[in-house]
Amino acid sequence: MKAYQLTIPLENRPGVLAGVTAVLAAEKINIRAISITSFGGSGFLHMMVEDPHRGRKALVKAGIPADLKEIVAVLIADKPGGLDTLLHFLSTKGINIENAYGFVIESRKNAVFVIDVNDPNAAREALNAGGFEILTSQALSEIEPFHYMKY
Repeated sequence: MKAYQLTIPLENRPGVLAGVTAVLAAEKINIRAISITSFGGSGFLHMMVEDPHRGRKALVKAGIPADLKEIVAVLIADKPGGLDTLLHFLSTKGINIENAYGFVIESRKNAVFVIDVNDPNAAREALNAGGFEILTSQALSEIEPFHYMKY
């Protein structure tokens, strides 16, 4: 039940992100979630894509350094206290979150919180024992947020 994200170090300047997305678009690799952080002249792009192994391969071939990082994606309740419950649980188990991001799947029902931790196996074991649902890369790529909405 593993899930992965691509982590890409980037310069903080116009066009750099477009260079990454152009490679993925050309390979018809869909981006499912994305987080961008910067500090001064550089930063990191973290993203989940439909096929993380193929995505990394395409980026590296294009000269873009990309790391395939194992993450833990946890299904939580989309309600006040949903994230708090998860974070307190992880804290009591001594699991430190290094990076994270989240997104809603269905408003007021489900959300996903993606965590980057030192020991993903230990985190998964603790979460499973605590009754939390963990999502695989395949499950994440099949999520259709807001499917109930009519645009």
